[in-house]
Parts: sequence; C-alpha cells; structure tokens
Amino acid sequence: MIFIVGSRGRLGQATCRQFDAANVKCIEREVYENWAAPDAASSISRYFSTHTPADSVVYICSGLLDPRLPAEQLHAVNFKLPQNIIRTLAPLGFKTVTFGTAMEETLTANPYVQSKRLLSQLVQEMHGEEFQPTHVRIHTLYGVDEPSPFMFLGQILTAILSNTPFEMTLGRQLREYHHVDDDAFAIRSLIERNVKGVVELSHGHPVRLRALAEAVFEALGKSELLRVGALPEPEQENFGEIFAPPEALNGIEFRESIGAVVEYMKTLTTA
Repeated sequence: MIFIVGSRGRLGQATCRQFDAANVKCIEREVYENWAAPDAASSISRYFSTHTPADSVVYICSGLLDPRLPAEQLHAVNFKLPQNIIRTLAPLGFKTVTFGTAMEETLTANPYVQSKRLLSQLVQEMHGEEFQPTHVRIHTLYGVDEPSPFMFLGQILTAILSNTPFEMTLGRQLREYHHVDDDAFAIRSLIERNVKGVVELSHGHPVRLRALAEAVFEALGKSELLRVGALPEPEQENFGEIFAPPEALNGIEFRESIGAVVEYMKTLTTA
C-alpha cells in the first residue's frame, strides 16, 4: 500500500499518478493536520494500526514552500510533522519518504530551507537503522497545474497575463527545472531500488534564470515586458554549482528544461 500525506499538492498528485489507484491511500488533511503536535504519536500509530507495514511506503509530500511565511509555521509543517511520522512509524517497520530542497546547503538563511535542513539532519542521524527514511532533495518543479504565485514562473505568468513589466535581477542564478511527472517517476524508482538516506534528485543540466525568462517572454511575444537587471542581485545564491546526478538515477531520463518550460507556460497562457 502507498500512503500519501499531502496528496493535494503538485508532488502529491504526481505521486498518486505513479501507482494503481487501488494501491494508493491519500490521507486527508483533516486526519494529519494535528500530527505536528508533540503528542501526535498515538494518533499516528492508531491510524496506521490497521495496515501492515510489509511493502508499504508513506510519502510525506505535504509542506509549505513560501519563505515569507512565519518561521514557526514552516518549522511545524516542514519538520515537526514528518519527524513525528518518521519517529512513530520506523519502529513499526514502515518505509517513509520525505522531501527537501537541493538548496539545503546553499540558501541557509532562507527560513523554508532551514526547516528542510532540519529534516535532512534527522534522516542522516538515522543512518544504519533498518527503516531509515529516504530524504529526496528536489529542484524546482513545474508542470500540470499553475505555478505558485511567489515562485519565479508564477511571477512571470502573472506579468504575462496582466501585461505588466516583469522586473528581475541579472538572472545569473543557476536552477534545475524538473517536470513533476519526471520527478515522481524518478522517486518511485529510487524507492524500488531501496535507496535510503539523503539523495539529490538532480539531472545535472541547470539553466540561468535570465535564459529561462528570455525564452519564455520571447516565445509568448512579450519580450518588451522583461526588465533584466531591474532588481539587485541576491547576496546568497547559487551562481556556479552544478549538481551531479547520483548513480541511483542512472537510466532515468528528464525533459530538456527550457523547451519544456516554454511549452508548459504556453499552455497556461492560451487556455
């Protein structure tokens, strides 16, 4: 049985699509919304008590992405909730999968990243345990639904739909863009290969944000809206690191970033 916490989100929905519906149990938010509390262990164990841990995997896809949210809220949802699930289910023999960000070692001042770093440290501390979780550090996801408004693509989409200028930095930041269905397939493959601990879900082909923005605005005939260099450069960013794909992802293919993102943005602006 595949259990999914956070099945309403982009990654949760994509994970659902990877499996036969008869083998997937989407845990409703009303069930897990209090699992971040200090006394949540009894509620978690009670929910899973009627299910056998053999061949069961719990995907913890829930999470908050916006770094502008209160730090305590990010900490509760992104760290305390998965921590409680892991600590409760590992002794029972359940496999768990958590998700972080590839920027955990780069954007350390970011409150969202800080919450994910704690989760990564928890998984690393469980090294050697039989039911150590798999913590997948993912890059920027796109595809299927609209991007979150605070994300780079979401801000671009807002500017294009409202026909207003889009101000950005010089765009030297490096980012890997992954179609969510590509990542969901890769994550399933990692679990089936029994990969444990922290793993970077990288394809090794990052793009500069400027190149991505220029391609999208040009393809949609809106180049006049783009204002490169209108915003100051961020102090803490990834301007040069290229993440090498792990051996565990050998044989798994990903879409070419710029072309696929352009097509994705076209579908959102022509619907």
